[in-house]
Amino acid sequence: MPESVIRRSCAALAAGTSLALALTACGGTTKDDVKADNASAATAGKADPNAATKKGLTVGFLPKQVNNPYFTSADKGGRKALAELGSRYKEVGPSSATDTAGQVSYVNTLTQQRVDAMAVSAQDPGALCTALKQAMSNGVKVVTYDSDTEPGCRNAFVSQASAEDLGRTEVQLLARQIGYRGRIAVLSAAQTATNQNTWIGYMKDELKDPKYKDVELVKIAYGNDDAQQSFQQTQGLLQEHPDLKGIIAPTTVGIKAAAQYLSGSKYKGRVRLTGLGTPNDMRKYVRNGTVEAFELWDPAALGDLAARTAVALASGQITGKEGETFQAGNATYTIGEDGVINLGRPTVFDAKNIDRFDF
Repeated sequence: MPESVIRRSCAALAAGTSLALALTACGGTTKDDVKADNASAATAGKADPNAATKKGLTVGFLPKQVNNPYFTSADKGGRKALAELGSRYKEVGPSSATDTAGQVSYVNTLTQQRVDAMAVSAQDPGALCTALKQAMSNGVKVVTYDSDTEPGCRNAFVSQASAEDLGRTEVQLLARQIGYRGRIAVLSAAQTATNQNTWIGYMKDELKDPKYKDVELVKIAYGNDDAQQSFQQTQGLLQEHPDLKGIIAPTTVGIKAAAQYLSGSKYKGRVRLTGLGTPNDMRKYVRNGTVEAFELWDPAALGDLAARTAVALASGQITGKEGETFQAGNATYTIGEDGVINLGRPTVFDAKNIDRFDF
C-alpha cells in the first residue's frame, strides 16, 4: 500500500534486510527448510546473462487488490514494460485486500492457464506458498512485488525500497513534525501484510533511539486497506487517545482516509499525519495544511521492474540467485540475499515539490 511515488532501484534492502526477512514459515516447514527450498528454487538451472530476451511470453499480474489505485498504477507499469519487451500482460485478482483464499485461487488459475511467469503481491507471507510452489514445479517463474511471501515460495522479490529505509524515515518525518515529543499511532493495512509488518518493525526499532525518548507509540490500528475502515479507525484512534500528536499510515489507502478525517475535524493542524501516499491522492491535503510531508516510491516503476524481472527469469538470464545481475530498462540490478531486488530510496513529498508529480 502502499502506494506510489518513488523509486528506481529499490536499493539494497540493506543487503540482507528485506520484506522477506523474518517471516513465519510456510505450512509446517522450518526456517532451514525454507532456506533450502529457496536455494533449490533459485539455482534450478543456470543463469545465462547473455541469453536472448524471449518474446511472446505471458506474464500474469496478481495484485493484492485489483480496484486499488496504487496497484492500478503499479500494474500499468508492468503492462507497459511487457509491451516493450514483446510479451503479453494478464491481470487477475481479488477485489478485497484481505481475500487470501481468493489470491490462492487466482494463483491456481494462472498456473492452469500455463502462463510463463506471474508477478504477485502477497496478502499473507505463507498462505500462497503451496500454490506458488506448485506453479514453480510446473515451470512458472514467480516474482513477488510490493509484499513478499516466504523466500522459498518464489524465485525473486522486487522490493519497493529498503524496508529499513521506509520504516525509519517515516518515524523521522513524523518526529520532526511533532518536535520529538508526544504520543503517536500507526494506521496499518491488514495484520498479515508482510510489508506493513516489516516496516512497523523498523519503526519500533527506530523509536528505541534516545532522541525519541519523549515519543510514545500507543497503538497500531488496522484499516485493511479499505477507505471506510481506515477512516473509522482514524476516528477511533482519536477518540481513544485525544492527546495524540501524530499518525503514521504506511498505506496509500490509509493515509488518504486519515487525511480526509483529519481535514474535516477539530484535529486538523493539531494531529500530524505522514506515511506512504500518492501525490494525486494527497495534494489537496498538503495544500490545505492537513499534511506537511509524506513519502513513497513510484508504483509504476515497481510494476515495470516486476515485469522485467519476470521476463529475465523466463528467459534464463537470471535464476534468482544472490549476486546475479540483469538489465532492466536503462538500469542494472543486482539480486541480493534471499532473491531480493531493491527498487530505490523513497521520495519525500511536501508543498515545495508535490506539484511536480502526477500519479
